[in-house]
Amino acid sequence: GDPPGDPPGQPLPVESRPFASYGSALHIALPRAPRAGQLLTVEIDYEAGEGPGVCWLAPEQTAGKQKPFMYTQGQAVLNRSFFPCFDTPSVKCTYSATVKVPEGFTAVMSATSWEKQKDNTFVFKMSQPIPSYLIALAVGDIVSADVGPRSRVWAEPCLIEAAKKEYDGVIEEFLAVGEKLFGPYVWGRYDILFMPPSFPFGGMENPCLTFVTPCLLAGDRSLVDVIIHEISHSWFGNLVTNATWGEFWLNEGFTMYAQRRISTEVYGSAYTCLEAATGRALLRQHMDNTGEDHPLNKLRVVIEPGLWGVNPDDTYNETPYEKGYCFVSYLAHLVGDQSKFDAFLQAYVNRFKFQSITADDMLSFFLEYFPELKEKGVDSIPGLEFDRWLNTPGWPPFVPDLTPGEQLMKPADELAELWAADSLNMEVIEAVDIVAWRTYQLIYFLDRVLQKSPLPEGNVERLSKMYPKISKAQNAELRLRWCQIVIKNNLEAEYGKVKDFLSSQGKQKYTLPLYRAMWGGSESARALAMETFSATAPQLHVNVRNYVKKILGLEVAE
Repeated sequence: GDPPGDPPGQPLPVESRPFASYGSALHIALPRAPRAGQLLTVEIDYEAGEGPGVCWLAPEQTAGKQKPFMYTQGQAVLNRSFFPCFDTPSVKCTYSATVKVPEGFTAVMSATSWEKQKDNTFVFKMSQPIPSYLIALAVGDIVSADVGPRSRVWAEPCLIEAAKKEYDGVIEEFLAVGEKLFGPYVWGRYDILFMPPSFPFGGMENPCLTFVTPCLLAGDRSLVDVIIHEISHSWFGNLVTNATWGEFWLNEGFTMYAQRRISTEVYGSAYTCLEAATGRALLRQHMDNTGEDHPLNKLRVVIEPGLWGVNPDDTYNETPYEKGYCFVSYLAHLVGDQSKFDAFLQAYVNRFKFQSITADDMLSFFLEYFPELKEKGVDSIPGLEFDRWLNTPGWPPFVPDLTPGEQLMKPADELAELWAADSLNMEVIEAVDIVAWRTYQLIYFLDRVLQKSPLPEGNVERLSKMYPKISKAQNAELRLRWCQIVIKNNLEAEYGKVKDFLSSQGKQKYTLPLYRAMWGGSESARALAMETFSATAPQLHVNVRNYVKKILGLEVAE
């Protein structure tokens, strides 16, 4: 039919055709060829809910364990199983939705406005154009609490107090710094929804309403950098978007850079460099696991469409984040002046806002903005060519200087060295007071201990006794690393902690490394992997469950 409000249009012939292993194409035959620029209204009557983009959780998979919960996860190519759409980041549109839910449940969406009407019906509108992967819905027994002038936290009733305490007042500070650096925040509200523990990601930057893991409720605000990361997506990713998933680094590399700029303004450069060193260690670990020349270890990944094409969801790894961060840092290094580069970032956002772009668009704008660099031919400096950055796998040809973090890293390096010694010098060890160390200092220390593992006989047991702050931590980042150390040192006495941690949450970044470590470990570690998986499989997100099955060599149902 023509514009909405007209009498119902005529029925159209439709067919579903094969497209890729991760979705089919819906073909609709129009009665006559439309004119360029003509507005059409097509109404599609459909039913969804079985596909991977819509997650249905049983009560036992939630924090409260009383009522079921559902949520959608669109990134990268899953929203095609939630509603018919042009499921590519290169197309942006506004949307509206009317959602009716059972009594005792609340619906929330990534929308600029929502209102509750009678019969437990919620009406949502997103007034800014966004790509399909950012349309998100969650329904559950959830309540909210204000934590700032344009922010509230949403969570199950049993978590709302903890959520309010963790984030009261801090969100607005991060938003204000972001606006100062990158320009106006265009999305109106910035709310956070704490998901059930099985949510597979740290955060998903759905506009107006970031979905986050409950692992962030550490009780001491030590993991807020994840929130800074999601806030940074408000400019990089949500406002300026990669046109294809093969250039995901445009979303994530810029967001890592923006996150660390905000963190530097708020927490100083020593702390931020320490956090960045942790990120660099993850990239190193990833490249050691896959081999540097693995095709995923370049910024421009080839994702061929078609039935045999690579599923963009399976390309998720550290490279677009940390190697992407290094490339953006390299561009800043070429400019040589932080305030000039900050001004460039603001101009970049302003130039491409509400658009989807390629790396070539970004780089030509960079050279246009800095004609003096263009004249110097900075795009083809031997060994650091832009083309090499994009198309050659391997370690970044340039890494930013993290020396400001050394005042925090050095004591951690020295302490790890002491614990790796054949005979422990307890006098020197006891003189080091780690009580005042911040979470990232402890994380850095544990990363070093893990690198030096397995430690000499008996050392890990003593370390465990000496630092209950680490071995009995509730903080997910510390628990992950302690579990990795337990497995690497085959410390069977603490295997229970690995199983407990994997039972308490289902985040992909925690779950997969631990199963890889167990499967690559001793006979008893493999047994622990099987036992843990059979106990926890039902509570995992289907993608994560399948990735674990692959690690354990189990059959994956198509």
